[in-house]
Amino acid sequence: MNKISIIINREYITRVSKKSFILMTILAPILMAALIILPTVVMLNQEMDYKKIAVIGDEADLFRGVLKNTKTLEFVYLDGVNVNDLKKTFEEAGYYGILYISSELVNTPNAVQLISKKQPPIADLQYMENSLKNEIEKQKLMAYNIENLDEIMKKVETKVSIQTQKIDDSGQIKDTSTGIAMFLAYFGGFLMYMLVFMFGAQVMRGVIEEKTSRVVEVIVSSVKPVQLMMGKIIGIALVGLTQFLIWVLLTFAIVGVLKTTVLKDKNITEISQTVPQNLMDKDQQAAVQEQMVQTSSQISEFTKMFESAMNQPWGLIIFSFIFYFITGYFLYASIFAAIGSAVDNETETQQFMLPVTIPIILALMVAIGTMQNPESSLSFWCSIIPLTSPIVMAARIPFGVPAWQLILSMALMVVTFIAFVWMAAKIYRTGILMYGKKTSWKEMWKWLRYSG
Repeated sequence: MNKISIIINREYITRVSKKSFILMTILAPILMAALIILPTVVMLNQEMDYKKIAVIGDEADLFRGVLKNTKTLEFVYLDGVNVNDLKKTFEEAGYYGILYISSELVNTPNAVQLISKKQPPIADLQYMENSLKNEIEKQKLMAYNIENLDEIMKKVETKVSIQTQKIDDSGQIKDTSTGIAMFLAYFGGFLMYMLVFMFGAQVMRGVIEEKTSRVVEVIVSSVKPVQLMMGKIIGIALVGLTQFLIWVLLTFAIVGVLKTTVLKDKNITEISQTVPQNLMDKDQQAAVQEQMVQTSSQISEFTKMFESAMNQPWGLIIFSFIFYFITGYFLYASIFAAIGSAVDNETETQQFMLPVTIPIILALMVAIGTMQNPESSLSFWCSIIPLTSPIVMAARIPFGVPAWQLILSMALMVVTFIAFVWMAAKIYRTGILMYGKKTSWKEMWKWLRYSG
């Protein structure tokens, strides 16, 4: 056991002292925190380009005045202008683009075109589409001769936002978010896939390097091949756990600091102060006010999502992730170690890698589908089967998994990874000292059955 601890210590110290490890350990949580907080920061501080758009219609009065000017958009309605002629000169005339509205728009949804030299932002397109849609609906309703239509429409306009809550066995209720659960499912599944594959491949490359350099011949004179394999696998596992725990701590710290400093004083009052006061008319004022309310609503929604994220069962998520990383890593790392011991160079590993990578890739695909339907039969079975359960279960846990399923999955993982480590050790002890012979699956099967 003392010899294994020496090998573990060597593998651990060698890898954590590398510049690449330190760099990735620091940068990864910064990038993750940026992905969480940056969209809101950009939304609050970005300066939008001002665009002037020429509006031309088949029937000049049909949609005139429908598109109201906003903080970033100005619509200029042109009469008696040919679209084809304006296409050649609109940029010189100071227009961002031409919005051509056909009279067929009432019956044909795509009978409107925005002609420009650049790809327009999606927010601008949505504003124009919604404005025209509302006007068409209004005109169709007016055909029924309903009195006070505008007033009625304002009164009946309603928004519905379903707030999800989870109740535990003790009756305690917490606010949750399906969006947060989906993000955690995708992130957890992908991170598990990346870590298991990345650190497992490190084991294989390390074995190949020691074998090709003949260093292993010196090492096995002092330790058994099985001890060498286990020391290498455990040492790299500790490297992965160290990196993951640092990521968790730094990510929570960075997100907490940014939330406190960046979003602390961002409210509707501050946003309203950024709106120009010298607006031209009431329509512009109303449009900007609507944008301001939308921005405030988005900030409020982000705050709710952040609070919902804090209500996730982080203890269970982190514990389960560590458990499945350790067992899943040991399972696949033992396979990688066996493959590394059976070949003389990394090129020869290609024939063995496909059967190993298929379950991992399949698990990642199922994990992505789990975000849409975490209770499906495919998600259930793939979260139970040991070869796929580390990745798929990481995606299911944020949505809630019955205790019996989690216990069954964990029990099967423990039994399976022990069996795989035992089989890999039998292959490793023979293959690590074999040189100059092209190994096949049949040959590895013989080594597995060898009892000497």
